[in-house]
Amino acid sequence: MTKLSVNLNKIATLRNARGGKIPNLMQTAIDVKKFGCHSITVHPRPDARHITYQDVYNLSSIRTIQLNIEGFPSDNFMKLVLDVNPYQVTLVPDSENVITSNKGWNTIVYLNFLTKKIKKLKDHGIRTSIFLDPNPKLVSYAAKTGTDRIELYTGNFSIGYNNNELDCIIPYIETAKKAINHHLLINAGHDLNLDNIYFLIKNIPSIVEVSIGHALISEAIYMGLENTIQCYLKKIQYGTAF
Repeated sequence: MTKLSVNLNKIATLRNARGGKIPNLMQTAIDVKKFGCHSITVHPRPDARHITYQDVYNLSSIRTIQLNIEGFPSDNFMKLVLDVNPYQVTLVPDSENVITSNKGWNTIVYLNFLTKKIKKLKDHGIRTSIFLDPNPKLVSYAAKTGTDRIELYTGNFSIGYNNNELDCIIPYIETAKKAINHHLLINAGHDLNLDNIYFLIKNIPSIVEVSIGHALISEAIYMGLENTIQCYLKKIQYGTAF
């Protein structure tokens, strides 16, 4: 079964809007694990507009949760993840001024850069994943970096699905097949929600982990956090059954 990682950035955004500790990020992390998710994802950014570096240190103290830390591998980010030693680090090519991740790595151009960063992470026993657009040509270069996994950037899939352009899944299927041929495991994330997650998993059951934050937290406003997580787990389970 594909595993669900819940991104808590939006919980921190809501907290930061008023200051203080409401909603409580630490308690939310404990609760979503209790409700059935498999891991927690956070993406600290240089401007600390949601998850802060201190949040990451605090969350790492909860030994009952697995932590996936996303971010651009700057010197500060690398120090953070080496200090925390999470179960997974996902490298994304975000510039400092982007609102949210909007593309994957060009693994041809950044091959040497990524190889050096990934070696440093793996020397410390940290599992690695790199954000990748659905382009099979990039997969062989991703494999050369030494990464353990790729994370398919599903922003374009979400747009296509919303427009009922269901052939948008084709490059994702082709990229996933190429990744399997290169012995890379496959994660996926960005703009996934309860409407499109089943279609994605049904067509690419080899996806081992999905990271969902903005939609899940938004849906939880109406449905409740526990119920929303259970809905995702059911849709993922049904998708991998085919």
